[in-house]
Amino acid sequence: MSSEPEANPFARFAAWYEEAGKSGLKEPTAVALGTASAAGQPSVRMVLLKGFDDAGFVFYTNYESRKGRELLENPKAALCFYWMPLGRSVRVTGTAAPVAAEEADAYFASRPRNSQIGAWASQQSRPLESRHALEKRVAQFDIKYPLGKVPRPPHWSGFRIVPDAIEFWEERPFRLHERLVYTRSEGGGWRTERLYP
Repeated sequence: MSSEPEANPFARFAAWYEEAGKSGLKEPTAVALGTASAAGQPSVRMVLLKGFDDAGFVFYTNYESRKGRELLENPKAALCFYWMPLGRSVRVTGTAAPVAAEEADAYFASRPRNSQIGAWASQQSRPLESRHALEKRVAQFDIKYPLGKVPRPPHWSGFRIVPDAIEFWEERPFRLHERLVYTRSEGGGWRTERLYP
């Protein structure tokens, strides 16, 4: 890391993200998403980052899935990227907010048709009696939307994690790693702090 960090954490993230994309990783967009129920029970799973900007980090899901329900009940969330070949990790904590309908529509329209049909067919996170039952639902929606545009399901959209803190971790010899945390200030800017490894 440089001795003087960038003022904006998203500039640092963009540089690291680009390097991760060139590192040979099969899925550099993969990120662990941590949520919690209204009662505080935590849950973690992998999702794919579909965009980021100064407003936050975006992924898409079925709002009736466990993560969707939890984020609608309790919007506090965390992300953890780990790019092992680079010896780098980024942790994000913040609050989830649904993306605008127009943003979700645009992303849904960019997906392959089979993925669009899958979004209609999957009752994500609910019990599945058999693989055949899923295939039958896929066939039903294939028939329902045989040609042309497949509309976005009302229960399928995106969340933007608006960060209040972003930590950059970089591996160093003898476990003397570099840790730099950006914390959002009341004025909307960012303050930085280095942490012991």
